[in-house]
Amino acid sequence: QKGRYRQFHQIGVETFGLPGAEIEAELIFMCARIWQALGLKDIRLEINTLGTAEERIKYRDKLVEYLSAYEQQLDEDSKRRLHTNPLRILDSKNPEMQSLIEAAPHLTEYLGEESTAHFARLKELLNEAGIPFQVNTRLVRGLDYYSYTVFEWITDQLGAQGTVCAGGRYDSLVQQLGGKPTSAAGFALGIERLVALMEDMGVSVPGYEPHIYMVLVGEQAQAKGLVIAEQLRNKLAGLRLQVNCSGGNFNKQLKRADKSGARIALLLGEDELKNDTIGFKYMRGESGQEAVLQKSLVEELSTVFGKELKQVWPDCNVKSESLISNNDLMNR
Repeated sequence: QKGRYRQFHQIGVETFGLPGAEIEAELIFMCARIWQALGLKDIRLEINTLGTAEERIKYRDKLVEYLSAYEQQLDEDSKRRLHTNPLRILDSKNPEMQSLIEAAPHLTEYLGEESTAHFARLKELLNEAGIPFQVNTRLVRGLDYYSYTVFEWITDQLGAQGTVCAGGRYDSLVQQLGGKPTSAAGFALGIERLVALMEDMGVSVPGYEPHIYMVLVGEQAQAKGLVIAEQLRNKLAGLRLQVNCSGGNFNKQLKRADKSGARIALLLGEDELKNDTIGFKYMRGESGQEAVLQKSLVEELSTVFGKELKQVWPDCNVKSESLISNNDLMNR
């Protein structure tokens, strides 16, 4: 089927230790931002609540009782699931069973106050954020570690396989795997379906060539270059910088720099190390090469790339002997 492959890839987002509906809303907001950033439209959000495991057991018994009375009308998949995973029958796409499914009991009739309040809070947050959604009471999951919220982002552009992203809350998963009871929620985004949707809508993937490729010749240059690279990443927000980490002589590395699509190659070897300079070579558009003092590198790059990059903490003094740690980054 279109959008379904024997092998697939996905982007996964996981959160742990957050039991409220707020984190579920945040996950949905993140998805909406992804669609916006990619320029994708016509992706609708469907949500549902599965309540707690105890509530689903009561509902399951009623559902099996109802479906058993119409067992002759069930397709083979549904007959197989009737006593093993009856909730999945509700998600059947068989058009001949839709009227039977529509008349089935609703899980919402068996929810307690806590489950009802949790779902109401999620809907409230989505409404306040202006995120349109549909409540689909037939949206379920086939695994029993799910609880409370489930959601899917769906498109009609890909035929039967229209789910681009699916997520929800799975508070029982960590405990089932042998850990302590831990609240958990997340989503998975199918890359193949996302790419297919982008192609169908004529959305091109933006280029992500590096701004800079660092050519490092010699062990000392390799060590020093890695430090300089981290300083530049810390100082220039949005910088895409690729460092040569696979050795090779100057000419071979320069070919890699050209192949990467970088606009500028920074060259560091023995002479540059002695003089505290770095070679500055234009690879696209302009031509020429010059030596720039290492301490002036941030200003030079800011001049070349202009508004593409933004200087961060312009007055902080970064020591060239050490990398800025993540903790230092957060503190600054």
